[in-house]
Amino acid sequence: MATRYWIVSLPVQSPGTTASSLWSRLQDSISRHSFDTPLYRFNVPDLRVGTLDSLLALSDDLVKSNIFIEGVSHKIRRQIEDLERAGGVESGALTVDGVPVDTYLTRFVWDEGKYPTMSPLKETVGNIQSQVAKIEDDMKVRAAEYNNVRSQLSAINRKQSGSLAVRDLSNLVKPEDMVTSEHLVTLLAIIPKYSQKDWLSSYESLDTFVVPRSSKKLYEDNEYALYTVTLFAKVVDNFKVHAREKGFQVRDFEYSPEAQESRKQEMEKLLQDQETMRTSLLQWCYASYSEVFSSWMHFCAVRVFVESILRYGLPPSFLSAVLAPPTKSEKKVRSILEELCGNAHSIYWKSEDDVGVAGLGGETEAHPYVSFTINFV
Repeated sequence: MATRYWIVSLPVQSPGTTASSLWSRLQDSISRHSFDTPLYRFNVPDLRVGTLDSLLALSDDLVKSNIFIEGVSHKIRRQIEDLERAGGVESGALTVDGVPVDTYLTRFVWDEGKYPTMSPLKETVGNIQSQVAKIEDDMKVRAAEYNNVRSQLSAINRKQSGSLAVRDLSNLVKPEDMVTSEHLVTLLAIIPKYSQKDWLSSYESLDTFVVPRSSKKLYEDNEYALYTVTLFAKVVDNFKVHAREKGFQVRDFEYSPEAQESRKQEMEKLLQDQETMRTSLLQWCYASYSEVFSSWMHFCAVRVFVESILRYGLPPSFLSAVLAPPTKSEKKVRSILEELCGNAHSIYWKSEDDVGVAGLGGETEAHPYVSFTINFV
């Protein structure tokens, strides 16, 4: 599937020329000179013209509005990709009204029920913009809620998987590792990985009331090892001072099965909430992408209609088409389109004063026909 398309319109103004005959000529030229370029008719309905002044005023906003709508489409697509990746789901082809996005574009049919063709064009464009803006606002709220849960989980994971010097130790300690009585207490010491021999040979002498051979290694990471040590409660403060002088860190820790179970339940609930919200947001994004893309294509139809009238004049008489030329064929396809425009248009648009001037469509190049590019990604 191509991800970059041209939407163009050609004037139907030569004597004896009709949209059907021009379409046949375009098909013939593309098949003979650029056979690898997909070509489709883009069906623009007879919309309400209004006044030329109203069209001129509307054309000023069309390019900016297109950038906005296209941007929202891309945001939703990226959100879908992130959610699918987070769920370990293989990315599938996105659809619009039940068909692939490229099919929706190449077989575009105007939705009269949603956008009556007799409505003023400014009203139609305004409806499209407001619908897309509302979807963007909804996405911001929904994504923020989902990302909040993800942030909470990330914070918990950092506590549980970081360095022993700072991480939560509760899931590394078992009840049998701790001794707590009227006189005895077990401390947890964080020992630099390469100082373990020093710890084992010296911890008993850090204070006279340390229980001999009471130190046991519980865990080791890339930097530190976690050891227990049991001693009389009355010398805890002195022991901590002497340990710190030797470069050993004693972590404050109180073993609580209830607190550990509470943290475990909180983690499980957050994981469940995250998956529920991910699934819900993903389904919403699928539906919203379809809605935004459909709105975008209707907007493109309005844009082609307005720019064609401003370019070719009244009454509306033009052929609109969708092409997806490979990069190597773009120059040839441009040449074909220019040739079909007729000499009058080509001479004007190739005059020295107009070379390099952007057309109404906001393209970086000027062409003697209406042309703008849309990108799916």
